[in-house]
Amino acid sequence: MIKPNRPRYAARLNAFKQLLADSDVRDWISFAGKVEGIGAADLNFPDHFNKYNSTEMSDFLKNAGLALNGIAMRYYTDPGFRLGAFTNPDPEVRMAAIDITKRGVDTCAAMGGKTVTLWMGQDGFDYAFQIDYSAAWDRTIEAISEICAHDSNIDIAIEYKPNEPRAYALMPDIGTTLLACQEINAPNLGVTLDFAHVLYADEMPAHSAALIGRHSRMIGLHLNDGYGKRDDGLMVGSVHAIQTVELLVAMLRMNQTDVIYFDTFPDLGGLNPTEEGCTNVVLTDRLLNVAERLADDASLAAAIDRQDAAVSHRIVAQALYGA
Repeated sequence: MIKPNRPRYAARLNAFKQLLADSDVRDWISFAGKVEGIGAADLNFPDHFNKYNSTEMSDFLKNAGLALNGIAMRYYTDPGFRLGAFTNPDPEVRMAAIDITKRGVDTCAAMGGKTVTLWMGQDGFDYAFQIDYSAAWDRTIEAISEICAHDSNIDIAIEYKPNEPRAYALMPDIGTTLLACQEINAPNLGVTLDFAHVLYADEMPAHSAALIGRHSRMIGLHLNDGYGKRDDGLMVGSVHAIQTVELLVAMLRMNQTDVIYFDTFPDLGGLNPTEEGCTNVVLTDRLLNVAERLADDASLAAAIDRQDAAVSHRIVAQALYGA
Protein backbone atom coordinates (compact mmCIF):
# COMPACT_ATOMS: atom_id res chain seq x y z
CA MET A 1 0.00 0.00 0.00
CA ILE A 2 1.23 3.47 -0.91
CA LYS A 3 1.50 5.72 2.17
CA PRO A 4 3.26 8.79 0.82
CA ASN A 5 4.13 11.87 2.81
CA ARG A 6 1.99 14.85 1.94
CA PRO A 7 3.97 17.48 0.04
CA ARG A 8 4.22 21.03 1.25
CA TYR A 9 2.68 23.77 -0.85
CA ALA A 10 4.43 26.84 -2.25
CA ALA A 11 2.88 29.88 -3.94
CA ARG A 12 4.10 32.15 -6.73
CA LEU A 13 5.32 35.22 -4.84
CA ASN A 14 4.90 37.68 -7.72
CA ALA A 15 1.17 37.01 -7.62
CA PHE A 16 0.98 39.04 -4.41
CA LYS A 17 2.27 42.28 -5.96
CA GLN A 18 -1.23 43.64 -6.46
CA LEU A 19 -2.11 43.56 -2.75
CA LEU A 20 -0.01 46.61 -1.94
CA ALA A 21 1.17 49.47 -4.12
CA ASP A 22 4.96 49.95 -4.22
CA SER A 23 5.47 46.59 -2.48
CA ASP A 24 8.54 44.39 -2.86
CA VAL A 25 9.55 40.78 -2.32
CA ARG A 26 9.63 41.21 1.46
CA ASP A 27 5.92 42.08 1.41
CA TRP A 28 5.08 39.27 -1.02
CA ILE A 29 6.74 36.73 1.26
CA SER A 30 4.73 38.05 4.18
CA PHE A 31 1.47 37.85 2.23
CA ALA A 32 2.19 34.29 1.06
CA GLY A 33 2.93 33.20 4.62
CA LYS A 34 -0.56 34.28 5.68
CA VAL A 35 -2.24 31.82 3.29
CA GLU A 36 -3.18 28.79 5.37
CA GLY A 37 -1.53 25.69 3.96
CA ILE A 38 1.35 27.48 2.20
CA GLY A 39 4.59 26.34 3.83
CA ALA A 40 7.33 26.96 1.28
CA ALA A 41 8.49 29.46 -1.30
CA ASP A 42 10.63 29.65 -4.43
CA LEU A 43 12.67 32.80 -4.98
CA ASN A 44 13.53 34.17 -8.42
CA PHE A 45 17.18 34.86 -9.08
CA PRO A 46 18.56 37.43 -9.53
CA ASP A 47 15.50 39.73 -9.54
CA HIS A 48 14.19 38.89 -6.05
CA PHE A 49 17.66 39.64 -4.68
CA ASN A 50 18.11 43.09 -6.22
CA LYS A 51 17.34 44.86 -2.92
CA TYR A 52 18.04 42.28 -0.21
CA ASN A 53 20.86 39.78 0.36
CA SER A 54 20.46 36.08 1.08
CA THR A 55 20.67 36.51 4.86
CA GLU A 56 17.90 39.08 4.84
CA MET A 57 15.79 36.93 2.54
CA SER A 58 16.22 33.94 4.86
CA ASP A 59 15.01 36.10 7.75
CA PHE A 60 11.96 37.21 5.76
CA LEU A 61 11.04 33.59 5.03
CA LYS A 62 11.55 32.54 8.64
CA ASN A 63 9.41 35.40 9.94
CA ALA A 64 6.64 34.40 7.51
CA GLY A 65 6.81 30.76 8.59
CA LEU A 66 8.00 29.61 5.17
CA ALA A 67 10.78 27.26 4.15
CA LEU A 68 12.86 27.87 1.04
CA ASN A 69 12.08 25.24 -1.56
CA GLY A 70 14.55 26.52 -4.12
CA ILE A 71 15.72 29.17 -6.55
CA ALA A 72 14.15 29.76 -9.98
CA MET A 73 16.53 31.30 -12.51
CA ARG A 74 15.14 34.26 -14.46
CA TYR A 75 17.32 35.36 -17.35
CA TYR A 76 14.60 37.18 -19.31
CA THR A 77 14.68 40.21 -16.98
CA ASP A 78 18.10 41.11 -18.48
CA PRO A 79 17.74 42.52 -22.03
CA GLY A 80 21.24 41.25 -22.75
CA PHE A 81 19.83 37.71 -22.88
CA ARG A 82 17.14 38.36 -25.47
CA LEU A 83 19.03 36.35 -28.08
CA GLY A 84 19.56 33.58 -25.56
CA ALA A 85 21.41 32.88 -22.35
CA PHE A 86 23.15 29.53 -22.87
CA THR A 87 22.60 29.76 -26.66
CA ASN A 88 23.61 33.39 -27.13
CA PRO A 89 25.94 33.95 -30.12
CA ASP A 90 28.29 36.01 -27.93
CA PRO A 91 30.54 33.73 -25.82
CA GLU A 92 30.88 36.43 -23.14
CA VAL A 93 27.09 36.58 -22.74
CA ARG A 94 26.92 32.78 -22.52
CA MET A 95 29.57 32.81 -19.80
CA ALA A 96 27.69 35.56 -17.96
CA ALA A 97 24.57 33.38 -17.98
CA ILE A 98 26.51 30.45 -16.55
CA ASP A 99 28.11 32.67 -13.90
CA ILE A 100 24.73 34.08 -12.85
CA THR A 101 23.36 30.56 -12.58
CA LYS A 102 26.29 29.46 -10.43
CA ARG A 103 25.60 32.42 -8.15
CA GLY A 104 22.01 31.24 -7.97
CA VAL A 105 23.20 27.76 -7.00
CA ASP A 106 25.48 29.23 -4.31
CA THR A 107 22.64 31.37 -2.97
CA CYS A 108 20.33 28.37 -2.84
CA ALA A 109 22.92 26.38 -0.90
CA ALA A 110 23.66 29.23 1.51
CA MET A 111 19.96 29.59 2.30
CA GLY A 112 19.40 25.89 2.87
CA GLY A 113 17.45 25.30 -0.35
CA LYS A 114 17.75 22.17 -2.42
CA THR A 115 16.70 22.96 -6.01
CA VAL A 116 17.61 25.41 -8.76
CA THR A 117 15.08 25.45 -11.61
CA LEU A 118 16.11 26.37 -15.15
CA TRP A 119 13.32 27.75 -17.31
CA MET A 120 15.13 28.71 -20.51
CA GLY A 121 12.40 30.58 -22.34
CA GLN A 122 14.91 32.92 -23.99
CA ASP A 123 16.93 30.01 -25.39
CA GLY A 124 15.28 29.30 -28.71
CA PHE A 125 14.62 30.92 -32.07
CA ASP A 126 11.99 32.87 -33.99
CA TYR A 127 12.90 32.36 -37.66
CA ALA A 128 14.21 29.75 -40.05
CA PHE A 129 17.91 30.23 -40.73
CA GLN A 130 18.30 32.13 -37.46
CA ILE A 131 20.41 29.70 -35.43
CA ASP A 132 22.69 26.71 -35.83
CA TYR A 133 20.53 24.12 -34.06
CA SER A 134 23.36 21.71 -33.32
CA ALA A 135 25.60 24.44 -31.93
CA ALA A 136 22.77 25.84 -29.78
CA TRP A 137 22.09 22.36 -28.40
CA ASP A 138 25.78 21.69 -27.70
CA ARG A 139 26.17 25.03 -25.91
CA THR A 140 23.13 24.34 -23.72
CA ILE A 141 24.29 20.83 -22.83
CA GLU A 142 27.76 22.14 -21.96
CA ALA A 143 26.30 24.97 -19.84
CA ILE A 144 23.95 22.74 -17.85
CA SER A 145 26.71 20.17 -17.35
CA GLU A 146 28.96 22.86 -15.90
CA ILE A 147 26.16 24.10 -13.64
CA CYS A 148 25.39 20.58 -12.36
CA ALA A 149 29.06 20.06 -11.57
CA HIS A 150 29.30 23.35 -9.67
CA ASP A 151 27.57 21.90 -6.58
CA SER A 152 26.47 18.27 -6.66
CA ASN A 153 24.39 18.77 -3.50
CA ILE A 154 21.96 21.10 -5.28
CA ASP A 155 19.44 19.58 -7.67
CA ILE A 156 19.15 21.22 -11.09
CA ALA A 157 15.70 20.92 -12.67
CA ILE A 158 14.84 21.73 -16.29
CA GLU A 159 11.36 23.24 -16.68
CA TYR A 160 10.33 22.87 -20.31
CA LYS A 161 7.79 24.95 -22.23
CA PRO A 162 6.96 25.03 -25.98
CA ASN A 163 7.57 28.75 -26.45
CA GLU A 164 7.36 32.25 -24.94
CA PRO A 165 9.12 34.57 -25.10
CA ARG A 166 10.84 32.94 -28.12
CA ALA A 167 8.59 31.54 -30.85
CA TYR A 168 10.27 28.12 -30.49
CA ALA A 169 12.04 26.90 -27.36
CA LEU A 170 15.14 24.75 -27.71
CA MET A 171 13.64 22.33 -25.15
CA PRO A 172 9.89 22.50 -25.85
CA ASP A 173 8.65 19.12 -24.64
CA ILE A 174 9.30 16.08 -22.49
CA GLY A 175 11.18 14.20 -25.21
CA THR A 176 13.87 16.81 -25.86
CA THR A 177 14.16 17.55 -22.14
CA LEU A 178 14.79 13.90 -21.30
CA LEU A 179 17.24 13.66 -24.20
CA ALA A 180 19.19 16.53 -22.64
CA CYS A 181 19.12 14.82 -19.23
CA GLN A 182 20.42 11.63 -20.83
CA GLU A 183 23.26 13.42 -22.62
CA ILE A 184 24.31 15.35 -19.52
CA ASN A 185 23.95 12.29 -17.27
CA ALA A 186 24.44 14.17 -13.99
CA PRO A 187 23.03 12.60 -10.80
CA ASN A 188 21.67 15.94 -9.58
CA LEU A 189 19.80 16.75 -12.83
CA GLY A 190 16.09 16.19 -13.39
CA VAL A 191 12.84 17.77 -14.55
CA THR A 192 10.30 20.21 -13.15
CA LEU A 193 6.89 19.38 -14.58
CA ASP A 194 4.55 22.34 -15.06
CA PHE A 195 0.95 21.19 -15.64
CA ALA A 196 -0.03 24.06 -17.95
CA HIS A 197 3.21 23.77 -19.92
CA VAL A 198 2.50 20.07 -20.45
CA LEU A 199 -0.99 20.82 -21.76
CA TYR A 200 0.48 23.56 -23.94
CA ALA A 201 2.92 20.99 -25.37
CA ASP A 202 -0.07 18.75 -26.27
CA GLU A 203 0.98 16.11 -23.76
CA MET A 204 -0.92 14.10 -21.14
CA PRO A 205 0.55 15.10 -17.75
CA ALA A 206 0.66 11.60 -16.22
CA HIS A 207 2.26 10.23 -19.39
CA SER A 208 5.01 12.85 -19.19
CA ALA A 209 5.48 12.02 -15.49
CA ALA A 210 5.80 8.33 -16.33
CA LEU A 211 8.53 9.10 -18.86
CA ILE A 212 10.36 11.20 -16.28
CA GLY A 213 10.15 8.35 -13.79
CA ARG A 214 11.58 5.97 -16.38
CA HIS A 215 14.45 8.13 -17.65
CA SER A 216 15.17 10.80 -15.01
CA ARG A 217 13.73 12.27 -11.78
CA MET A 218 10.76 14.55 -11.15
CA ILE A 219 12.48 17.17 -9.02
CA GLY A 220 9.69 19.75 -9.07
CA LEU A 221 5.94 19.87 -9.72
CA HIS A 222 4.14 23.06 -10.68
CA LEU A 223 0.38 22.71 -10.42
CA ASN A 224 -2.02 25.02 -12.24
CA ASP A 225 -4.46 24.57 -15.12
CA GLY A 226 -5.35 25.94 -18.52
CA TYR A 227 -7.00 25.31 -21.87
CA GLY A 228 -3.84 24.16 -23.65
CA LYS A 229 -3.59 27.13 -26.00
CA ARG A 230 -1.16 29.13 -23.87
CA ASP A 231 0.28 29.25 -20.34
CA ASP A 232 -3.00 30.25 -18.64
CA GLY A 233 -1.92 29.67 -15.03
CA LEU A 234 -5.46 28.95 -13.82
CA MET A 235 -6.33 27.50 -10.42
CA VAL A 236 -5.57 23.82 -9.78
CA GLY A 237 -8.20 21.41 -11.12
CA SER A 238 -10.39 24.17 -12.52
CA VAL A 239 -10.37 22.72 -16.07
CA HIS A 240 -8.64 19.33 -16.02
CA ALA A 241 -9.57 17.80 -12.67
CA ILE A 242 -9.33 14.16 -13.80
CA GLN A 243 -5.97 14.70 -15.53
CA THR A 244 -4.73 16.44 -12.37
CA VAL A 245 -5.73 13.45 -10.25
CA GLU A 246 -4.01 11.06 -12.66
CA LEU A 247 -0.83 13.16 -12.43
CA LEU A 248 -1.02 13.19 -8.63
CA VAL A 249 -1.37 9.40 -8.60
CA ALA A 250 1.77 9.18 -10.74
CA MET A 251 3.57 11.65 -8.45
CA LEU A 252 2.66 9.68 -5.33
CA ARG A 253 3.89 6.45 -6.85
CA MET A 254 7.17 8.05 -7.90
CA ASN A 255 7.66 9.54 -4.39
CA GLN A 256 10.26 12.02 -5.66
CA THR A 257 8.60 15.40 -5.10
CA ASP A 258 7.99 16.84 -1.64
CA VAL A 259 6.79 20.33 -2.62
CA ILE A 260 3.95 21.32 -4.94
CA TYR A 261 4.35 24.84 -6.29
CA PHE A 262 1.22 26.71 -7.35
CA ASP A 263 2.34 28.48 -10.54
CA THR A 264 -0.93 30.36 -11.01
CA PHE A 265 -1.65 33.90 -12.18
CA PRO A 266 -4.41 35.60 -10.16
CA ASP A 267 -2.95 38.97 -11.14
CA LEU A 268 -3.85 38.46 -14.81
CA GLY A 269 -7.56 38.02 -14.09
CA GLY A 270 -7.87 40.39 -11.15
CA LEU A 271 -8.41 37.65 -8.54
CA ASN A 272 -7.44 38.29 -4.95
CA PRO A 273 -4.17 36.30 -4.64
CA THR A 274 -4.83 35.35 -1.03
CA GLU A 275 -8.23 33.90 -1.90
CA GLU A 276 -6.79 32.23 -4.98
CA GLY A 277 -4.02 30.69 -2.91
CA CYS A 278 -6.54 29.37 -0.38
CA THR A 279 -8.55 27.83 -3.21
CA ASN A 280 -5.44 26.13 -4.63
CA VAL A 281 -4.74 24.62 -1.21
CA VAL A 282 -8.32 23.39 -0.69
CA LEU A 283 -8.64 21.94 -4.20
CA THR A 284 -5.23 20.25 -4.11
CA ASP A 285 -5.95 18.75 -0.68
CA ARG A 286 -9.18 17.34 -2.08
CA LEU A 287 -7.53 15.99 -5.23
CA LEU A 288 -4.67 14.48 -3.22
CA ASN A 289 -7.21 12.68 -1.02
CA VAL A 290 -8.72 11.20 -4.17
CA ALA A 291 -5.32 10.34 -5.63
CA GLU A 292 -4.23 8.55 -2.45
CA ARG A 293 -7.34 6.36 -2.56
CA LEU A 294 -6.99 5.62 -6.27
CA ALA A 295 -3.28 4.82 -6.10
CA ASP A 296 -4.05 1.54 -4.31
CA ASP A 297 -7.44 0.78 -5.89
CA ALA A 298 -7.23 -2.79 -7.23
CA SER A 299 -10.37 -2.43 -9.35
CA LEU A 300 -8.98 0.69 -11.01
CA ALA A 301 -5.66 -1.07 -11.66
CA ALA A 302 -7.53 -3.99 -13.23
CA ALA A 303 -9.60 -1.68 -15.46
CA ILE A 304 -6.47 0.13 -16.61
CA ASP A 305 -4.78 -3.19 -17.28
CA ARG A 306 -7.69 -4.01 -19.64
CA GLN A 307 -7.64 -0.43 -21.04
CA ASP A 308 -11.30 -0.25 -20.01
CA ALA A 309 -11.82 3.52 -19.84
CA ALA A 310 -15.57 3.16 -19.18
CA VAL A 311 -15.02 1.28 -15.93
CA SER A 312 -11.99 3.32 -14.86
CA HIS A 313 -13.91 6.58 -15.31
CA ARG A 314 -16.78 5.33 -13.18
CA ILE A 315 -14.31 4.50 -10.41
CA VAL A 316 -12.59 7.87 -10.70
CA ALA A 317 -15.89 9.74 -10.87
CA GLN A 318 -17.11 8.08 -7.69
CA ALA A 319 -13.88 9.01 -5.92
CA LEU A 320 -14.08 12.60 -7.18
CA TYR A 321 -17.78 13.33 -6.95
CA GLY A 322 -19.22 10.69 -4.61
CA ALA A 323 -21.84 8.00 -5.21
